[in-house]
Amino acid sequence: MNYVVTNNILAQEQYGFRPSSSTELASFNCINNILNELQNKNIVGGIFLDLQKAFDCVNHDILLNKLNSYGVTGGFFKLIKTFLQNRYHRVVLNNSYSNSVSEWGKTTHGVPQGSILGPLLFLLYINDLPSLTDNNNKIVLCADDTSLIISNPDPINFRNDANKILQHTWKWFNTNLISLNWEKTHFMYFSTKNNSSNNFDIMYKDKKVTTVDNIKFLWLTLDNSPTWEKHIEAIVPKLSAATFCYESIKIPFCL
Repeated sequence: MNYVVTNNILAQEQYGFRPSSSTELASFNCINNILNELQNKNIVGGIFLDLQKAFDCVNHDILLNKLNSYGVTGGFFKLIKTFLQNRYHRVVLNNSYSNSVSEWGKTTHGVPQGSILGPLLFLLYINDLPSLTDNNNKIVLCADDTSLIISNPDPINFRNDANKILQHTWKWFNTNLISLNWEKTHFMYFSTKNNSSNNFDIMYKDKKVTTVDNIKFLWLTLDNSPTWEKHIEAIVPKLSAATFCYESIKIPFCL
């Protein structure tokens, strides 16, 4: 990590598994960007991508090539290569019907989870993803949580920008062998009372991204206003339940 931090390798858009960073900072910067663009009278929308088992999809050969391009060479490169490769796995089925064991298979994908090095290797694997964006598009990464924020004053250009960045992102995922869960990938158009409503079809090939009016973003529930109504509705029952539990276990103070 010291080498990565000293050489400023990680993209600024990445907030996961980094010193002096957090989901709160990622949420603040994302929402602040949305509000600023709305204040500037721009059309603003977000594409919230859902990745399928992203840590398990990391291809070892691609990762090693990227590490080499970031200047990881020599003995440390060989150490990481040994850390990743020559791992094997098998499936054990043990129930009342059978007791079977599969043949050992070589593990060619995935970073070892539960390890200290695993999260950093994943960050480096997706580190070039933000290079797809431009001035009208921004990306917010928190480990594998990936969100695209698009803004443009013109509706036609906004739709074109949104479809273009989705197309480029989709191709990046395919090239890097990461699976996108299309059913859980959503688009949300942000608006205020002063903004006129717009209908946008965000598509890639023949697939249309489902449009929603609220979505779970990290630890927040974002709505398209944004008024925080949905987030308040989500946390009030949890706070009520926590308060009830606290009152139930509270021990009276006796002199």
